[in-house]
Amino acid sequence: MPGPLAVTYIGGPTALLEYAGLRILLDPTFDEPRHYEKAGLTKTVGPGLPASAMESLDLVLLSHHGHADNLDDSGRELTMSAPLVLSTPEAEAELGAPVVGMTPWQEHVVGEVTVTALPGRHGPRILRPLVGPVTGFRLAAPGEPTVHVSGDSSSLGLLRESVARLGTVDIAVLFAGAARVMPAPLALTLTSAKAAQAAQLLGAQRVIGLHVEDWAHFSESRADLEKAFADAGLDELLVDTPRGTRVAVEL
Repeated sequence: MPGPLAVTYIGGPTALLEYAGLRILLDPTFDEPRHYEKAGLTKTVGPGLPASAMESLDLVLLSHHGHADNLDDSGRELTMSAPLVLSTPEAEAELGAPVVGMTPWQEHVVGEVTVTALPGRHGPRILRPLVGPVTGFRLAAPGEPTVHVSGDSSSLGLLRESVARLGTVDIAVLFAGAARVMPAPLALTLTSAKAAQAAQLLGAQRVIGLHVEDWAHFSESRADLEKAFADAGLDELLVDTPRGTRVAVEL
């Protein structure tokens, strides 16, 4: 049977995964609460652990680089000191090394882990020129559970495409929260109900829910996510992730 994955929830979309011998950080955000004037975004809660606690990172998976709620100032500083960052080609073009941009279905091997970039769409198709590209990731390693990381993609259609091409997974890390930014109040990330649908489509045995708190433009909370999973009869899939606490994810 696949061994356990460990997750430490830090806040917002940020979590540390321990997987197949690697320490993998997702979408780094480590600023204290503040308002980002240019982006019009407000961070309401600081991280569960400081950036200084992120020792010996092997890899950063960055779904996209252009929004502070996925890469804030302190998170960017930490990211640029990591040995390897996998993200979009646009992130590589703007940030440079150690960022490596990946196109959909491209693979990158780190240790025993194969990371596959997945197609994503950050909200409705009509908003893509405004919000920019986003990527998801799939992790696979011999003897380990397969892991899907959605990033900020909200498209169930593209998720179905990923399952059709690569199959189902054991563990899903889903960015929910139904982020909405005026003047176009459309959900830019998974709603709670769509996150429950995503879990079913992926065939996941366990789900780690991220991107549901700490930012004012997240319109749905952790409680909303838990209710949607309970309504779908999937409440046992959700992993309890206390802030700043390492949790082993057993299948």
